[in-house]
Amino acid sequence: MEGERVRASAIPAVIFAKNSDRPRDEVQEVVFVPAAMHAPGSRLQCTYIEVEQVSKTHAVILSRPSWLWGAEMGANEHGVCIGNEAVWTKEPVGEGEALLGMDLLRLALERGSSAQEALHVITGLLERYGQGGSCREDPMPFCYHNTFLLADRTEAWVLETAGQLWAAQRIREGARNISNQLSIGTDISAEHPKLRAHAQTQGWWGGQGTFDFAQVFSLTQQPVRMEAAKARFQVGRELLRQQQGGITAEVMMGILRNKESGICMDSGGFRTTASMVSILPRDPTQPCVHFLTATPDPSRSVFKPFIFGVGVAQAPKVLSPTFGAQDPARTLPRFQTQVDRRHILYQGHQVALGLMESEQDQGQQLRQKQQALEQEGLEAARGLLARQRAPPLQEWGGLFQTFVERESQMYA
Repeated sequence: MEGERVRASAIPAVIFAKNSDRPRDEVQEVVFVPAAMHAPGSRLQCTYIEVEQVSKTHAVILSRPSWLWGAEMGANEHGVCIGNEAVWTKEPVGEGEALLGMDLLRLALERGSSAQEALHVITGLLERYGQGGSCREDPMPFCYHNTFLLADRTEAWVLETAGQLWAAQRIREGARNISNQLSIGTDISAEHPKLRAHAQTQGWWGGQGTFDFAQVFSLTQQPVRMEAAKARFQVGRELLRQQQGGITAEVMMGILRNKESGICMDSGGFRTTASMVSILPRDPTQPCVHFLTATPDPSRSVFKPFIFGVGVAQAPKVLSPTFGAQDPARTLPRFQTQVDRRHILYQGHQVALGLMESEQDQGQQLRQKQQALEQEGLEAARGLLARQRAPPLQEWGGLFQTFVERESQMYA
């Protein structure tokens, strides 16, 4: 992600970007959920538990593992974007089912009209319901706590959690990235009221002098994934520094495609299963533009533009099949069987991936077609944002669906 003032971006906008690194064969779908009003006392079923529903929810676009309720990343109609990362700290990770970090992300997008408001939604729900439960579609539990990157048109926040405790850092200028580790040190803008007292009680902090959140709460012996994340975090920060003042959506797409650093991941049973880049203009009369792949490996995928507007509807070819009450994610014990969650675009893309990785000529031609389609989307966004007055949004409501259809035809 990057923000401004010491201006990192090439245009007056916040640029948000995220790779979703997940179990290798997990399917990620892109789901549009319209704004809605809800009756008083309504309950809402998340991945594992129910929570109280609010009276009004915002329209959201979500990139999510298709077996769960929440999302790995997404945006709402007010120009708020959120992405999350797994993290392990000195606070024990419970296997008891509560809200997943991905549930918290979706709830924050549906309920928050600014990055700061979304942060308060997450911390409030953490306090009330906690976080927990397996984060992958497998009978062997895989549990973690979460860090979040939240951005809107004017600023960003990094929120890092350890159980129900948390620390947050406000970002008003320059660039900032996160990657599977605690990264907030002494520059804490807000925190859980019992954060320091808890650290002192546990013997992790003496109670005097500087309080460094990452130093106090990070594990002495890090899991292998977190050790690898250190290098990825440093490279990400350096790549952003090198592009300081010239960051665009296209530059961020290039960084997300960087395989050498591991930012574009494919190792240890995990890979980048979907990617997202968003342009959030400071000018509130200009629309935010969100680019989503809905397919794995951004180096061989198409970032397709989405704009909230009149006529926006679900693109059916990036929606996974559903299995109702028989879904192995719902039946107890969970995840005892496997189902085919591949959506139509994912299926076509899998064939294309195979060609791009093996057959040189046909694979190269497909990659060139992908690049040409992506450039069309980027040019449409540039043209839209360069106008003095934004066109009526009904012109743009079907943009994402059009690009999904065209990419799907490419693989037919």
